Amino acid sequence: MDRIIEKRISARAVDLGKSGDALALPELLAMLSSPSPLVRRLAASAIGKLAGLSGSSSAVAGLQPILRDTHPQVRQYAVKALSAYGVAAACAVSDLRDMTANVREKDYNRRDAALAIAVIQEAQRIVDAQAEHHCQRCHISVDATEYARSQRAFQRVFCDKCFDEVYLDRRNFDTRVELNKTIEAKPGTLVQSDGERLIVEWLAANTVAYRYDERIRIVEGYTIRPDFYLPEFDVYIEYWGMDTADYKIGMLKKQKLYQQEGKRLISLYPADKPRLANILREKLSRYIRLTDDATVKRS
Repeated sequence: MDRIIEKRISARAVDLGKSGDALALPELLAMLSSPSPLVRRLAASAIGKLAGLSGSSSAVAGLQPILRDTHPQVRQYAVKALSAYGVAAACAVSDLRDMTANVREKDYNRRDAALAIAVIQEAQRIVDAQAEHHCQRCHISVDATEYARSQRAFQRVFCDKCFDEVYLDRRNFDTRVELNKTIEAKPGTLVQSDGERLIVEWLAANTVAYRYDERIRIVEGYTIRPDFYLPEFDVYIEYWGMDTADYKIGMLKKQKLYQQEGKRLISLYPADKPRLANILREKLSRYIRLTDDATVKRS
C-alpha cells in the first residue's frame, strides 16, 4: 500500500475510534481487510473503543477472524478489543484458548488472550448470576449449584437427575471408545484403526506434537473429539474410517462445525492409506512450512 494512503487511512481509523460514534463501525470493519497491518491493527483498536456503543455481534464477528491474522500485533489488538465486548465475545473464547495453548504464539499474545478469557468469563458469570436457567433435557428450573456443576462438566445446563444420566452415558461411551483402541503405533499410542496408526507414526517421525482423541471445545457450549489436534499449528486431523449411513451423517455435521468456526481441518480417508504419508505431508504443508526431507520447519 502507498505510504501516503496508509498514513491517511490509519489516521482515519484513530479518529473513528475516538469519535464514540456507533455509525463508524462498518467503516472500521472494512478496514480489517486492509493489506496494511498498521491499518488492521488501528482498526481493531478503534473497534474495541466502540464497545458498548456499536453493534456487539457485528463487531465480534469482524474481530474474531483477525485472531488468525499473520501479523502478531494485529492479533494482539484484536484480543484486547474482544475483551472489551465482554459477554458478546463469549463465542471467541475457544479461539482465545487455542491462542494461549499455541507455543508458537508470541508470549504477550498468549498472556493477553488469558486475560481476555478471564474478563469475558467474569462478565458471563455476572450475567448468569442474574438469569434463570433451565435444564436443556427436561426444561425444569435449575438452581445455582446445578448450573455450576453441569457447566463445569459439560458446558451445558442440566438438573442433577439429567446430569447423572448424561454423565453415565458419556462414561459408557468413553469406555467403549477406549476398548476399541487395540492397535499400537510405534510411539506406543493405542489407536482405533490402521489409518490412525499411520498418522501417528508420520507425526512422530516428523516430531510434530499432537493430542489424540481428546475432547476440545471449539465452539462455546459444544465439545468434539478430533482424532488429532496439532497444538503448535492449530490444525485438526480427522481420519474418516467408516462407511455407514449414521457415520457419514456425523462426519458431515462435524465437518460443518469445523468450517463454521474457521478451524483448519485435514480430512483423510481409507482410500488415502497407500499414499497417506505423501497426502498428509501435502495437506499439512498448506498450513505449516516443511523442509524437503518432510520434517517440520519451525521458525
